Amino acid sequence: MPPSGPDLPERLLGTPLTRRRLGTLAAGTALAAGVAAIPGMLLPTAARAQPPAPAGATVDPDAPLRQLRAMWIASVVNIDWPSATGLPAAEQRAQLTAWFDLAVRLRFNAVVLQVRPTADAFWPSPYEPWSQYLTGAQGVDPGYDPLAFAVEEAHKRNLQLHAWFNPYRVSMQTDPSKLVESHPARRHPDWVFAYGPKLYYNPGIPEVRRFVEDAILDALRYDIDAVHFDDYFYPYPVAGQELPDADTFATYGAGFDDIGDWRRHNIDLLISEMYQRIHARKPHVQFGVSPFGIWRNAASDPAGSDTGGTESYNANYADTRKWVKQGWLDYINPQIYWNIGLAVADYAKLTPWWAEQVRDTPVKLYIGEATYKVGAAGQPAAWQDQAELSRHLDLDAQYPEVAGNVYFSATEVRADTLGATSRLVADHYQHPALPPAMPRLDPRAPGRPQLTHAVRTGDGVSLRFHPTGSLRPISYAIFRFDGRGARPVVDAGNLIATVRATGHAQRWTDTTAGTGTHSYAVLALSPTEVASPLSATRTVH
Repeated sequence: MPPSGPDLPERLLGTPLTRRRLGTLAAGTALAAGVAAIPGMLLPTAARAQPPAPAGATVDPDAPLRQLRAMWIASVVNIDWPSATGLPAAEQRAQLTAWFDLAVRLRFNAVVLQVRPTADAFWPSPYEPWSQYLTGAQGVDPGYDPLAFAVEEAHKRNLQLHAWFNPYRVSMQTDPSKLVESHPARRHPDWVFAYGPKLYYNPGIPEVRRFVEDAILDALRYDIDAVHFDDYFYPYPVAGQELPDADTFATYGAGFDDIGDWRRHNIDLLISEMYQRIHARKPHVQFGVSPFGIWRNAASDPAGSDTGGTESYNANYADTRKWVKQGWLDYINPQIYWNIGLAVADYAKLTPWWAEQVRDTPVKLYIGEATYKVGAAGQPAAWQDQAELSRHLDLDAQYPEVAGNVYFSATEVRADTLGATSRLVADHYQHPALPPAMPRLDPRAPGRPQLTHAVRTGDGVSLRFHPTGSLRPISYAIFRFDGRGARPVVDAGNLIATVRATGHAQRWTDTTAGTGTHSYAVLALSPTEVASPLSATRTVH
């Protein structure tokens, strides 16, 4: 995403900005240290677990029950994972589970994992070669199935796994001969063009678009929760260069007088077709896009935002507002990677603008956050303030359309520069949260679960519950209501845990209960996060 978003150097206003310190990535087993290795961090670790804030019988307006909380885990050029190429499979797996454990400790409920960074694959794909970012050599089997492993481990921790795909980027260099011999770009040299320092599939060729869709849809054989696109459609402009697609326009551009309109039409087709094809195959799987944060400036279009930066409409030929209005997405995750008060692209103006775009549509809005800018040299003074990210969420709370946040990238989330991650979690993530429901994809709710058992043990309070009805839940939400006669209110202040459903009766122990009287109840959640009725309560003294 950067050049706007989660993956390379960022461009804003046509002027390159330094995005991140690629040379400071943690390597090897250092990742496995997790949160406990961060000095002074305010987050709970396995060694010093903290109970949830005191539960009450009233709704806490500052603690949403539904809120997506996620981080991007980037694989391109080994930004986050794996930390280097050629690591043993066991070390790669350990690094990935350490990222997932970090997400759990931060009380996140999703991860966005890049699994197709450059027309390659983090699974055994029949369409494209194994990614070079696993072994150091494109097309070499890493000795395990990273996507299968990621899905299994994320779901063990009850994290949604959003599989992140870059649609058209083929290589971070321009020489096709450096690709593995079997690569589609070598078998179909007419499918690709070089532009700037990279190689791309040509979005204007219908056969290319269909191939890209097929290659991505192959990942639906895994139990992923979402297909996630970043902001790279047509490549960002390179000074002094024109996109080399005039011949393609001459061949396929019938009906269009303007090449820009034709390019946007090509990307519209990709988005609308992906939406249809994903849901035809797996109706419950979400489709989301994380575009550059500015659609159009108001100076270009009265419907645009009060900004003056690069426009995705013209830079990437991505008509992102249209996709929302047409309902071609389940969520949009704009990269609003600027601080509050930045005149040319103010977070406090872009967030309400995006909220207005999704209003009265079925599309969820998640805001992309520039964690990588915190404490970084050359950034505005606001990014030298520990509280900048936390202030973003304060502002988001004023707009009910904002349903969550995603942070770029995992390395900076873990780094906790200036204590900004700690501050964010302390201010906003004191309780767990359920992911937003997607009833548009399937409105059915599971049956009311049965909580059959709640007893004190030496470890805490042991619960036993099981599903009912024909629709099997994907997870459970566990609530605790403290005090005698506590009224069961389904509120984040009373939510103490979420757990993955096993398909049959299961146990869970509340190790933070302490003494006193507590009542417990359980919700079951469907694959689209639609909630069942609350179970009957059980009380322990």
